Amino acid sequence: MPNETPSSEATPRRTFFRTLLGSAAAAALAQQAIAQTDSSSGLPTRRLGRTNEQVSILALGGWHIGSVENKDEAVRIMHAAIDEGLTFFDSAWDYQMGGSEEIIGRALALEGKRDKVFLMTKNCERDYAGSMRCLDDSLRRLKTDRIDLWQFHEMVYDNDPDWVFEKGGLKAALEAQKAGKVRHIGFTGHKDPRIHLKMLNKPFDWATAQMPINVMDFHFRSFQREVVPVCLSKDVGVLGMKSLGGGGTVGRIPTETDITHEQCRRYALSLPITALVAGIISMEELKAEVAIARNFKPMSDSEKEELLNKAAPHAGDGRHELFKSTQQYDGPHHREQHDFAV
Repeated sequence: MPNETPSSEATPRRTFFRTLLGSAAAAALAQQAIAQTDSSSGLPTRRLGRTNEQVSILALGGWHIGSVENKDEAVRIMHAAIDEGLTFFDSAWDYQMGGSEEIIGRALALEGKRDKVFLMTKNCERDYAGSMRCLDDSLRRLKTDRIDLWQFHEMVYDNDPDWVFEKGGLKAALEAQKAGKVRHIGFTGHKDPRIHLKMLNKPFDWATAQMPINVMDFHFRSFQREVVPVCLSKDVGVLGMKSLGGGGTVGRIPTETDITHEQCRRYALSLPITALVAGIISMEELKAEVAIARNFKPMSDSEKEELLNKAAPHAGDGRHELFKSTQQYDGPHHREQHDFAV
């Protein structure tokens, strides 16, 4: 097969990635990570790291769909999302005290929807017995016999990575994987890149790592600069979240700066991530998010640079990423694990 000449669009992206990630080799890996398969009827998909799964570049946020007051409407939103090609669903054991998993389970139990979705949920425990309980609860609530991606949730305290290994959490996950109840194993966290790096340096080949990815993150405790290159080198699928800076589906960044919702989404999707978790609580929001994803084209270097320069004056003290700089976003269950007040 003849060598292909890089397109005029691809070359600048390699330049940006070389600057961001520190080497030509990392830039090449980044370029591979954002390669996507387009669909005329669905959403673009990307490869999820070492799993080789192809998943939609947008994932339906489990906390938000679990918060929809009218549960029948929540089911309709999820079914519409699947019809639009948004087939990567996120949840966690502790979202709405199990309510998120229950409503997702209800939606996926209808009309064979489960087999159309790549289903992710999260284990909130660190020990063996607690992890097994989380798994049994999640399978029951989600009305399924397997979870496509099971992630250790909220690696936000320095000793969390040690606990997962020392207390038996990973042992439970591996047993569940061997039994066919869990297909892939990853982890999440929103606090500090150091903790993610500690997890990535543990003796296990993680399938995925979920982390904050947004324009402010470039300038403050940066996951995109410190963690993403390591994930790329280890073929760990990167899942982005909090692209709007938290603060619900409206987001702190769009409401408190002149950076728009669409710019936030496009910037995050222009980085070497597999998928971006997005909060959606209405049909109108679903249509808007699907339109952004379906029409997505990576930002040029100049667009990213302009946006990062605009973000810089607001970013350095963490005011728009309170999940990093405060305990405001730490889940109650995880605060209790570490004897913090809820």
